[in-house]
Amino acid sequence: MATKIAVIGAGAWGTTLARLLSGNGHAVTLWVREEELAAEMTQTRVNSAFLPGFTLPPELQISHDIVAATADAELLVMAVPSRWMRTSAAELGRALPANPPALVTVTKGLEIETGKRMSEIISEEIPALPAIAALSGPNLALEIAAGQPAATVIASRDTALAQQAQGLFNAPHFRPYTGSDIIGLEVCGAVKNVLAIATGICEGLGYGDNTRAALLTRALAEISRLTLHLGGKAETVSGLAGVGDLLATCASPLSRNHRVGLAIGHGGDYRTALGDSGQVAEGVPTTEAVVRLARRLGVEMPICEQVYQIIFEGASPVDGVKILMSRAPKREE
Repeated sequence: MATKIAVIGAGAWGTTLARLLSGNGHAVTLWVREEELAAEMTQTRVNSAFLPGFTLPPELQISHDIVAATADAELLVMAVPSRWMRTSAAELGRALPANPPALVTVTKGLEIETGKRMSEIISEEIPALPAIAALSGPNLALEIAAGQPAATVIASRDTALAQQAQGLFNAPHFRPYTGSDIIGLEVCGAVKNVLAIATGICEGLGYGDNTRAALLTRALAEISRLTLHLGGKAETVSGLAGVGDLLATCASPLSRNHRVGLAIGHGGDYRTALGDSGQVAEGVPTTEAVVRLARRLGVEMPICEQVYQIIFEGASPVDGVKILMSRAPKREE
């Protein structure tokens, strides 16, 4: 049976998932914040700003009115950038009825000021939600929009919601798995964006495969430390949401975070790495959020710390590598 779904946020990822869900036969409305873009998408059936080259299904509804977009929705999908999650969740909460449907967040990031995960922010701003899940994995929007095979994880403490969302998102080219470790899933999805910037920096500096392998391995150690400290599971780190997402984001030219790091490594400014596309590299604000959180908790994350120093303190990328390589010898852990 068709399910009425509202997708909140029309970036590349939100638009891709709206196309996928609509293609699965569900009644989907995509909420677009920019009124002009919403009108253009309605007329041209293409999101030229964030997902050019991919036609929107004729059944997919486009709306700039958040009340109309969410009216009678049976499931909400939250796809706004992390830095705007709290204000967007508050706006969504005001538009929802007293008994709102469950929600799936697909945003990867942490709040800078608090270090809170996206599901925590949403739960605070919309306390009436009956349940919340998070979707994360090695999911580059353009590849999924093109129909290339991919897998993901949908985690929730509410098993019924995770299984419901699994059925809704399941497609011939998109295979969702379920899990209960929403903490680990969201931490992995956030931190890997910072480490993708680090990988891009090393590539931009001209370093080779030995450096990349060492960096990715130690990056995984940093993800694991923070995940376990916050109550996540080691199995999540070793799965699609951890290792899988790290490999995809750190290796692909489609990764905006990797492109930001590459620009820095080449001696450029991260602010110009994405040009005038209007796209967001989640790793930049997440770097600040992760480092603030790690310092507060006393969790050792030296790679993330050096990315922070390079982006926000103007440190040299070459010096950052030297600092990491000159740390006191220790056991591998």
